[in-house]
Amino acid sequence: MVSTALASTLARRNIHYGWVVVAATFLTMLVTAGAMGAPGVLIKPLQDEFGWETSQISSALAVRLLLFGLMGPFSAAFMNYFGVRKVIVFAMILISSGFVGSLFMTEIWQLLLLWGIVVGLGTGLTAMVLAATVSARWFTKHRGLVVGMLSASSATGQLVFLPLMAQLTESYGWRATVFFVCGMILFAALVVLAFMRDRPSDLNLPSFGEDRITPPPVQTGGLLTMLAAPIVVLKEVSKTSTFWILFATFFICGLSTNGLIQTHFVTLCGDFGILPVAAASVLAVMGIFDFFGTIGSGWLSDRFDNRWLLFWYYGLRGLSLLFLPFSDFSFYGLSIFAVFYGLDWIATVPPTVKLAAERFGKEKVGIVFGWVFTGHQLGAATAAYGAGLSRTELQSYLPAFFIAGAFCLLASILAITIKKSGLATPAVSAAH
Repeated sequence: MVSTALASTLARRNIHYGWVVVAATFLTMLVTAGAMGAPGVLIKPLQDEFGWETSQISSALAVRLLLFGLMGPFSAAFMNYFGVRKVIVFAMILISSGFVGSLFMTEIWQLLLLWGIVVGLGTGLTAMVLAATVSARWFTKHRGLVVGMLSASSATGQLVFLPLMAQLTESYGWRATVFFVCGMILFAALVVLAFMRDRPSDLNLPSFGEDRITPPPVQTGGLLTMLAAPIVVLKEVSKTSTFWILFATFFICGLSTNGLIQTHFVTLCGDFGILPVAAASVLAVMGIFDFFGTIGSGWLSDRFDNRWLLFWYYGLRGLSLLFLPFSDFSFYGLSIFAVFYGLDWIATVPPTVKLAAERFGKEKVGIVFGWVFTGHQLGAATAAYGAGLSRTELQSYLPAFFIAGAFCLLASILAITIKKSGLATPAVSAAH
């Protein structure tokens, strides 16, 4: 009822309700991304309290990142079957359960279960696939800009909340941070219940940029058919080189962002004598620059060749990662890194979503991007564990940063090998 009344009020002012949905989605992704980023400031406190090694904690975080990605294509199918609002609320319950349960853990397997599996599944339901689904359903015009805004919320949430969580952890212990995360999730869930609607047709509206109301597609088959849909789509698109290039570049994207910087940057700075609050503040600066960089990337993706955008994004990110070990971790050096890396943190998402939509079609983009995002999180999980292992075995994170930087340069070359234009779907259909 709230959304219906608000939609009517906005319509009289010539404002489309899709922007309200974007705002609710923005908050959802901001909060769940903050929950994803929270363990990054809790590695040291967990080591101090339980005596766990970095590699042990990193293994749980790697599982979380892996499930975060693997849920992508299935979360798109769940949203198609159950509706976006129901899936988001269920995800919030899962995430909260994982964090609340961690207040009572004493063994490493409990960390693996709660922060690895439960939180990984919950956050996976509200990953980047949510941005792709909402933008495709509610917007025809400005779709790239919307993807940029929602992508920015995800990365910004991972970074901007970190200084506050680091301060809470330092002042009151890591359990205070857990309570803070749960409070954020509860607030976002209430907003979703009040304002989120699944499709424009629920409010008798066309999508933004169209004149006609598009009815929701007719559901065919039951739950098993829904669960099989991602596998069917994967079988189709995996016959194209475009899919595998997008998958490979997004693997490298995850390798060089979530798994490396988000998970280990605070601990890396600690190795060079930088306190957690100060290190988290550097991440917050990255988050601020990422917000503008990713929205700008969405604007650019509506206007320029997305292949060349990816070429520059991955190339510049690789150079920034290769620069970091030579920054001496001074205020000046870290500031340069924070600006350039922050602008590029997740700017790769809008061009990748646009390329997936152009090559595979509007109806499949959610599931296709879900599989591409799985590649992202496989890369993130690899870096989360690999960097932790590097620190445990080699007493240094720096080899992991050199490797990630080199892979980013490879991704920039791969991006421009994507064919310039044309849907990949017809070729796939012909193969059948």
